Amino acid sequence: MGQLLHAPPRLTALYAAALARSAKPGRSREAGSLRLPTDRHRLDGVTAVPEKVREFQHLMRSPQTAFLPSGYLHILAFPVAVSVLARPDFPLPLLGMIHLRNEVQHLRPVPTDARLSVVAGVENLRPHRSGTQVDVVVEVEAAGVPVWTGRSTYLAKGIQASSTPPAPSTPAEPGRDEGLPAFPTGEWSLSADTGRRYAAVSGDYNPIHLSVPSARLLGMKRPIAHGMYLASRMVAEAGPGEDAGFRWTVEFRTPVPLPSKILLSAQVARSDSAKWHGAEVVAWDPRRRRAHFVGRLEALG
Repeated sequence: MGQLLHAPPRLTALYAAALARSAKPGRSREAGSLRLPTDRHRLDGVTAVPEKVREFQHLMRSPQTAFLPSGYLHILAFPVAVSVLARPDFPLPLLGMIHLRNEVQHLRPVPTDARLSVVAGVENLRPHRSGTQVDVVVEVEAAGVPVWTGRSTYLAKGIQASSTPPAPSTPAEPGRDEGLPAFPTGEWSLSADTGRRYAAVSGDYNPIHLSVPSARLLGMKRPIAHGMYLASRMVAEAGPGEDAGFRWTVEFRTPVPLPSKILLSAQVARSDSAKWHGAEVVAWDPRRRRAHFVGRLEALG
Protein backbone atom coordinates (compact mmCIF):
# COMPACT_ATOMS: atom_id res chain seq x y z
CA MET A 1 0.00 0.00 0.00
CA GLY A 2 1.11 3.56 -0.55
CA GLN A 3 0.11 7.18 -0.54
CA LEU A 4 0.99 9.47 -3.44
CA LEU A 5 1.83 12.99 -2.34
CA HIS A 6 0.92 15.78 -4.76
CA ALA A 7 3.21 18.45 -3.31
CA PRO A 8 6.34 18.50 -1.12
CA PRO A 9 5.31 18.36 2.57
CA ARG A 10 6.12 21.49 4.57
CA LEU A 11 8.30 20.53 7.52
CA THR A 12 7.22 23.51 9.62
CA ALA A 13 3.58 22.48 9.27
CA LEU A 14 4.38 18.86 10.13
CA TYR A 15 6.32 19.90 13.25
CA ALA A 16 3.56 22.28 14.33
CA ALA A 17 0.94 19.54 14.02
CA ALA A 18 3.17 17.13 15.94
CA LEU A 19 3.69 19.71 18.70
CA ALA A 20 -0.08 20.24 18.96
CA ARG A 21 -0.72 16.50 19.23
CA SER A 22 1.97 16.05 21.88
CA ALA A 23 0.30 18.72 24.03
CA LYS A 24 -3.01 16.85 24.12
CA PRO A 25 -3.59 14.78 27.30
CA GLY A 26 -4.09 11.06 27.24
CA ARG A 27 -1.44 10.03 24.71
CA SER A 28 -0.31 6.49 25.55
CA ARG A 29 3.33 6.02 26.52
CA GLU A 30 3.20 2.31 25.80
CA ALA A 31 4.01 1.37 22.21
CA GLY A 32 3.83 -2.37 22.69
CA SER A 33 0.22 -2.75 21.57
CA LEU A 34 0.58 -0.33 18.66
CA ARG A 35 1.65 -0.94 15.08
CA LEU A 36 3.59 1.02 12.55
CA PRO A 37 1.71 2.35 9.52
CA THR A 38 2.32 0.13 6.49
CA ASP A 39 1.67 2.84 3.91
CA ARG A 40 4.70 4.23 2.14
CA HIS A 41 4.58 7.83 0.96
CA ARG A 42 5.73 8.73 -2.56
CA LEU A 43 6.51 12.09 -4.14
CA ASP A 44 7.45 12.43 -7.82
CA GLY A 45 9.05 15.33 -9.65
CA VAL A 46 11.42 16.29 -6.81
CA THR A 47 14.09 18.75 -7.95
CA ALA A 48 16.86 20.65 -6.22
CA VAL A 49 17.00 24.44 -5.99
CA PRO A 50 20.47 25.37 -7.30
CA GLU A 51 20.83 28.28 -4.87
CA LYS A 52 20.07 26.00 -1.91
CA VAL A 53 22.57 23.43 -3.19
CA ARG A 54 25.26 26.13 -3.31
CA GLU A 55 24.33 27.27 0.21
CA PHE A 56 24.58 23.67 1.40
CA GLN A 57 27.99 23.22 -0.21
CA HIS A 58 29.17 26.47 1.36
CA LEU A 59 27.93 25.36 4.80
CA MET A 60 29.71 22.03 4.42
CA ARG A 61 32.84 23.75 3.07
CA SER A 62 32.77 21.58 -0.03
CA PRO A 63 33.36 22.60 -3.66
CA GLN A 64 30.54 23.17 -6.14
CA THR A 65 30.08 20.36 -8.65
CA ALA A 66 27.56 19.27 -11.27
CA PHE A 67 26.25 16.55 -8.96
CA LEU A 68 24.15 16.56 -5.78
CA PRO A 69 25.98 15.91 -2.50
CA SER A 70 24.88 12.80 -0.65
CA GLY A 71 23.74 14.88 2.33
CA TYR A 72 21.63 17.10 0.08
CA LEU A 73 19.82 14.07 -1.34
CA HIS A 74 18.82 13.34 2.25
CA ILE A 75 17.48 16.90 2.52
CA LEU A 76 15.36 16.41 -0.62
CA ALA A 77 13.95 13.14 0.74
CA PHE A 78 13.51 14.22 4.36
CA PRO A 79 10.08 15.94 4.09
CA VAL A 80 8.60 12.76 2.63
CA ALA A 81 10.08 10.72 5.49
CA VAL A 82 8.76 13.16 8.10
CA SER A 83 5.29 13.03 6.53
CA VAL A 84 5.23 9.35 7.53
CA LEU A 85 6.44 10.10 11.07
CA ALA A 86 3.80 12.82 11.41
CA ARG A 87 0.89 10.53 10.56
CA PRO A 88 -1.75 10.25 13.32
CA ASP A 89 -1.30 6.46 13.29
CA PHE A 90 2.48 6.63 13.84
CA PRO A 91 2.84 5.41 17.45
CA LEU A 92 5.88 7.44 18.57
CA PRO A 93 6.21 11.20 19.17
CA LEU A 94 7.88 12.92 16.23
CA LEU A 95 9.38 15.74 18.28
CA GLY A 96 12.08 14.76 20.75
CA MET A 97 13.08 11.51 19.04
CA ILE A 98 16.84 10.97 19.11
CA HIS A 99 18.73 10.34 15.90
CA LEU A 100 20.88 7.23 16.45
CA ARG A 101 22.20 6.04 13.11
CA ASN A 102 22.24 6.41 9.32
CA GLU A 103 23.13 3.90 6.65
CA VAL A 104 23.27 5.25 3.09
CA GLN A 105 24.01 3.75 -0.30
CA HIS A 106 24.83 6.53 -2.76
CA LEU A 107 24.55 4.25 -5.78
CA ARG A 108 25.58 6.62 -8.58
CA PRO A 109 26.24 10.31 -9.25
CA VAL A 110 23.04 12.36 -9.38
CA PRO A 111 23.07 15.47 -11.64
CA THR A 112 22.00 18.69 -9.93
CA ASP A 113 19.09 19.13 -12.38
CA ALA A 114 17.75 15.55 -12.04
CA ARG A 115 14.02 14.97 -11.55
CA LEU A 116 13.65 12.49 -8.72
CA SER A 117 11.05 10.27 -7.09
CA VAL A 118 11.18 9.71 -3.33
CA VAL A 119 9.53 6.83 -1.46
CA ALA A 120 9.58 6.62 2.36
CA GLY A 121 8.24 4.25 4.98
CA VAL A 122 8.88 2.98 8.51
CA GLU A 123 9.70 -0.48 9.80
CA ASN A 124 11.38 -2.55 12.50
CA LEU A 125 9.82 -1.20 15.69
CA ARG A 126 11.96 -2.73 18.45
CA PRO A 127 13.04 -2.26 22.06
CA HIS A 128 16.04 -0.25 23.18
CA ARG A 129 17.31 -0.10 26.73
CA SER A 130 16.16 3.55 26.89
CA GLY A 131 12.88 3.19 24.99
CA THR A 132 11.90 2.22 21.46
CA GLN A 133 13.75 2.31 18.14
CA VAL A 134 12.32 2.61 14.65
CA ASP A 135 13.85 2.69 11.17
CA VAL A 136 12.86 5.18 8.48
CA VAL A 137 13.65 3.79 5.02
CA VAL A 138 13.95 6.07 2.00
CA GLU A 139 14.52 5.29 -1.68
CA VAL A 140 15.38 7.91 -4.30
CA GLU A 141 15.00 7.16 -8.01
CA ALA A 142 15.86 9.00 -11.22
CA ALA A 143 13.97 7.88 -14.34
CA GLY A 144 12.93 4.73 -12.49
CA VAL A 145 16.50 3.80 -11.54
CA PRO A 146 17.53 3.72 -7.84
CA VAL A 147 20.26 6.29 -7.17
CA TRP A 148 20.26 6.67 -3.37
CA THR A 149 18.84 4.69 -0.44
CA GLY A 150 18.92 5.57 3.22
CA ARG A 151 17.98 3.99 6.53
CA SER A 152 17.75 6.29 9.56
CA THR A 153 17.29 4.89 13.07
CA TYR A 154 15.54 6.95 15.76
CA LEU A 155 14.96 6.44 19.47
CA ALA A 156 11.85 7.47 21.41
CA LYS A 157 13.03 7.57 25.01
CA GLY A 158 10.74 6.35 27.77
CA ILE A 159 8.34 4.46 25.51
CA GLN A 160 8.51 0.68 25.76
CA ALA A 161 7.98 -1.28 22.56
CA SER A 162 7.26 -4.49 24.47
CA SER A 163 7.57 -6.04 27.89
CA THR A 164 10.66 -7.92 26.72
CA PRO A 165 13.88 -6.09 27.57
CA PRO A 166 16.42 -5.63 24.77
CA ALA A 167 19.44 -7.89 24.58
CA PRO A 168 22.36 -6.51 26.58
CA SER A 169 24.81 -6.80 23.67
CA THR A 170 23.78 -3.59 21.87
CA PRO A 171 26.90 -2.11 20.25
CA ALA A 172 27.66 1.59 20.09
CA GLU A 173 25.14 2.78 22.63
CA PRO A 174 24.91 6.58 22.61
CA GLY A 175 27.34 8.05 25.10
CA ARG A 176 29.53 5.00 25.51
CA ASP A 177 33.21 5.74 24.93
CA GLU A 178 34.83 2.65 23.43
CA GLY A 179 38.24 4.29 23.01
CA LEU A 180 39.31 7.39 21.11
CA PRO A 181 42.18 8.07 18.71
CA ALA A 182 45.39 9.34 20.27
CA PHE A 183 45.54 12.40 18.02
CA PRO A 184 42.97 14.39 16.01
CA THR A 185 43.36 15.24 12.34
CA GLY A 186 40.93 18.14 12.46
CA GLU A 187 38.73 20.36 14.58
CA TRP A 188 35.25 21.82 14.08
CA SER A 189 34.13 24.97 15.85
CA LEU A 190 30.33 25.02 15.75
CA SER A 191 28.73 28.36 16.53
CA ALA A 192 25.47 28.90 18.42
CA ASP A 193 23.63 29.52 15.13
CA THR A 194 24.79 26.29 13.42
CA GLY A 195 21.36 24.70 13.86
CA ARG A 196 19.60 27.74 12.43
CA ARG A 197 21.99 27.92 9.48
CA TYR A 198 21.44 24.26 8.63
CA ALA A 199 17.68 24.71 9.06
CA ALA A 200 17.73 27.61 6.58
CA VAL A 201 19.30 25.32 3.97
CA SER A 202 17.41 22.12 4.76
CA GLY A 203 14.04 23.40 5.97
CA ASP A 204 14.45 21.26 9.12
CA TYR A 205 13.34 23.73 11.80
CA ASN A 206 13.00 21.13 14.55
CA PRO A 207 12.97 23.24 17.76
CA ILE A 208 15.58 21.04 19.46
CA HIS A 209 18.24 22.48 17.14
CA LEU A 210 17.40 26.17 17.05
CA SER A 211 17.79 28.01 20.36
CA VAL A 212 17.98 27.57 24.12
CA PRO A 213 14.26 28.38 24.71
CA SER A 214 13.03 26.09 21.92
CA ALA A 215 15.35 23.24 22.95
CA ARG A 216 14.10 23.49 26.54
CA LEU A 217 10.57 22.86 25.29
CA LEU A 218 11.82 19.39 24.34
CA GLY A 219 13.79 18.74 27.52
CA MET A 220 17.28 19.87 26.42
CA LYS A 221 19.32 22.49 28.27
CA ARG A 222 20.93 23.70 25.03
CA PRO A 223 20.22 23.23 21.34
CA ILE A 224 22.07 20.39 19.66
CA ALA A 225 23.49 20.08 16.17
CA HIS A 226 21.41 18.29 13.54
CA GLY A 227 22.66 14.76 13.09
CA MET A 228 22.53 15.20 9.34
CA TYR A 229 24.61 18.37 9.52
CA LEU A 230 27.33 16.34 11.25
CA ALA A 231 26.96 13.39 8.87
CA SER A 232 26.88 15.57 5.75
CA ARG A 233 29.98 17.47 6.80
CA MET A 234 31.73 14.19 7.55
CA VAL A 235 30.89 12.89 4.07
CA ALA A 236 31.94 16.17 2.45
CA GLU A 237 35.35 16.06 4.14
CA ALA A 238 36.16 12.34 4.08
CA GLY A 239 34.16 11.06 1.09
CA PRO A 240 35.15 10.60 -2.57
CA GLY A 241 33.14 13.55 -3.89
CA GLU A 242 29.79 13.63 -5.66
CA ASP A 243 30.96 12.01 -8.93
CA ALA A 244 31.33 8.48 -7.50
CA GLY A 245 29.14 5.86 -5.90
CA PHE A 246 29.85 4.92 -2.30
CA ARG A 247 28.23 3.78 0.92
CA TRP A 248 28.47 5.37 4.33
CA THR A 249 27.23 4.88 7.86
CA VAL A 250 27.26 7.09 10.93
CA GLU A 251 26.41 6.24 14.54
CA PHE A 252 25.69 9.04 16.97
CA ARG A 253 26.97 8.49 20.51
CA THR A 254 26.34 11.78 22.36
CA PRO A 255 24.65 14.97 21.12
CA VAL A 256 26.78 17.93 20.09
CA PRO A 257 25.56 20.97 22.06
CA LEU A 258 25.69 24.39 20.41
CA PRO A 259 27.99 26.21 20.53
CA SER A 260 30.70 23.59 20.71
CA LYS A 261 34.21 22.60 19.66
CA ILE A 262 34.82 18.99 18.63
CA LEU A 263 37.88 17.06 17.53
CA LEU A 264 37.96 14.57 14.66
CA SER A 265 40.17 11.82 13.37
CA ALA A 266 39.61 10.97 9.69
CA GLN A 267 41.68 8.09 8.36
CA VAL A 268 41.28 8.00 4.57
CA ALA A 269 42.35 4.91 2.60
CA ARG A 270 43.80 5.48 -0.87
CA SER A 271 45.63 3.27 -3.34
CA ASP A 272 49.09 3.98 -4.71
CA SER A 273 47.39 5.84 -7.56
CA ALA A 274 45.61 8.07 -5.00
CA LYS A 275 42.24 6.45 -5.76
CA TRP A 276 39.82 6.80 -2.81
CA HIS A 277 38.81 3.51 -1.18
CA GLY A 278 37.16 4.57 2.07
CA ALA A 279 37.55 6.32 5.40
CA GLU A 280 37.06 5.86 9.13
CA VAL A 281 35.97 8.91 11.12
CA VAL A 282 35.63 9.53 14.86
CA ALA A 283 34.50 12.82 16.44
CA TRP A 284 34.68 13.56 20.15
CA ASP A 285 34.37 16.11 22.93
CA PRO A 286 37.94 17.16 23.83
CA ARG A 287 37.00 18.13 27.38
CA ARG A 288 34.90 15.15 28.43
CA ARG A 289 36.71 12.64 26.15
CA ARG A 290 33.46 11.13 24.94
CA ALA A 291 32.66 10.22 21.36
CA HIS A 292 30.05 12.26 19.52
CA PHE A 293 29.85 10.08 16.42
CA VAL A 294 31.72 7.45 14.45
CA GLY A 295 31.49 7.02 10.70
CA ARG A 296 32.59 4.63 8.00
CA LEU A 297 32.75 5.29 4.26
CA GLU A 298 33.66 2.83 1.52
CA ALA A 299 33.69 2.66 -2.27
CA LEU A 300 31.08 0.61 -4.08
CA GLY A 301 32.18 -2.27 -6.26
